[in-house]
Amino acid sequence: MKYTLNQLQIFLKVAETESITKAADELHLTQPAVSIQLKNFQAQFDIALTEAIGRKIYITPFGKEIAKAAETIIEQVYAINYKSALYKGQIAGRLKIAVVSTGKYVMPYFLSEFLALNPAVELTMDVTNKRNVIESMANNEVDFSLVSVLPPKMDIEKIDLLKNKLYLVGNQAKAFDTNAPREVFKNLPLIIREEGSGTRQTMLEYLNRNDISYLKKMELTSNEAVKQAIIAGMGYSIMPLIGIKNELFNNDLHILPVKGLPITTMWSLIWLKGKQHSTVSAAYIDYLENFKNKMVGSTFKWYEQF
Repeated sequence: MKYTLNQLQIFLKVAETESITKAADELHLTQPAVSIQLKNFQAQFDIALTEAIGRKIYITPFGKEIAKAAETIIEQVYAINYKSALYKGQIAGRLKIAVVSTGKYVMPYFLSEFLALNPAVELTMDVTNKRNVIESMANNEVDFSLVSVLPPKMDIEKIDLLKNKLYLVGNQAKAFDTNAPREVFKNLPLIIREEGSGTRQTMLEYLNRNDISYLKKMELTSNEAVKQAIIAGMGYSIMPLIGIKNELFNNDLHILPVKGLPITTMWSLIWLKGKQHSTVSAAYIDYLENFKNKMVGSTFKWYEQF
């Protein structure tokens, strides 16, 4: 057999996601590239690794065994790389972060320079909704989690990174009585995020706190889907400013002024209190404490315009 490390990584990701599309997205590859490598990897076995039924991929029992072996091999390769880097005096290891979906517009800017300074660090970043982010941290599966709403019943430590501002947005400017939010929302078709979303939680808390009745138009499972629906004229939503920069400057979206908005929370990197940090995660905390203000000032200047 002549399978490569790259093929093992691709097959493991396909096995984890049960989707070529998702695997390609997480590996930053094209779908054809993933399909070709998966086919080449499968060709080296006499027993099927996957089974396609309709548009869904299922991993066969044999495939699950190969996926376990692939994971072990990849972990050993990482261990060799880490030991080599440590021998040369470099910070080495894996940094695992869970990020709420809108946090994908924030977290990369607080990681890029750290990773450039420490090339032996391997990053794993899971972008999902708040519920899954908190669950992975509670299970001690990650080093850090990025959230905009702190979990109320968990003993945590944190570093505050950036304010999170949420505005009412639509695809065209509208004139409202800004001091009468109940009237504004009464007949305004709203698009909201799914259960478990931090944006949804913040939005509904604002509406309930102000005793505002609203017309629910639809529920969507990603910030990008909400944006596109608003641009298409399907409704309005209360959205984090951080995720709509380009659309605002292109006039695809407009902020609609309403009393009580923006809602302001905080993007915070959190971890379990008392967690035993690895060399990498401890170094990252130190890096953020020293350089986060510089990054905010240089990268998010546009943010202060709103």
